Amino acid sequence: MSSYLDGILLWHRARAARDGRELAHLAELALASSRTSRPRPFGASLVGDGCVAIIAELKRRSPSKGDLAPALDPAALARSYAEGGATCLSVLTDAPHFGGSPDDLLAARAAVPLPVLRKDFTVCEADIYDARLMGADAVLLIVAALSDTELSRFVEVCRKVEVAALVEVHDLEEAKRALGAGAEIIGVNQRDLSTFEVDSRRAERVAAALPAGAVKVAESGISSPDDVARLEDAGYDAVLVGETLVRSPNAAEAVRRLRQARGAHHAALGGA
Repeated sequence: MSSYLDGILLWHRARAARDGRELAHLAELALASSRTSRPRPFGASLVGDGCVAIIAELKRRSPSKGDLAPALDPAALARSYAEGGATCLSVLTDAPHFGGSPDDLLAARAAVPLPVLRKDFTVCEADIYDARLMGADAVLLIVAALSDTELSRFVEVCRKVEVAALVEVHDLEEAKRALGAGAEIIGVNQRDLSTFEVDSRRAERVAAALPAGAVKVAESGISSPDDVARLEDAGYDAVLVGETLVRSPNAAEAVRRLRQARGAHHAALGGA
């Protein structure tokens, strides 16, 4: 049965097949970009400050929900996220399915000093080089979308051009594949990319398979301080939140509320 992911990947792989650019030249340009404009530390930013990091997402629409914030101003929203205490940004650059663009990433990154993830469907090496050239500090690698050979090669390419790889999994088998490919930052997406339905306990089930040294990120279905506190208890270093934040009338306050989850959670437990 065809799924949302199948259709999206078909489009991206067809686009990649039409790309006649020389990979060696793109690699040289990406390396030069990393030397002249140092990537911001995406992975390191997600750990070490004593509370769950918030990766705040800029997303205009989604295939399952339709329009979320079609008129968003990427620079203004990035500043609001930073004001609220976001640790990193995630910016959709997929145009046909999510309404994003490289210009959104460029504008958001120029507006704030936060590391930025290019949220897109990486299907070839050129996608990684393009991400670095547009200023991204990290890229998304979806295990369900890639063969083991592709996954290992793309992780190595990311290291070569000093771009962090957020390697996204959905179950225990994919987590094993990610670790086997050398992933250091692992995102557990609670949204099933075949149906786009959310299982709010998926991240907790997968957490046990992730080693202590991995940076752990929970994605999708996160909308409240209780969600954040529960995921922190499960061992997650960060959460990636999109729909809840882009729909909020006060993005800075929405981020701030999620960041305060830990104290509120323990106060509630203490008073119970």
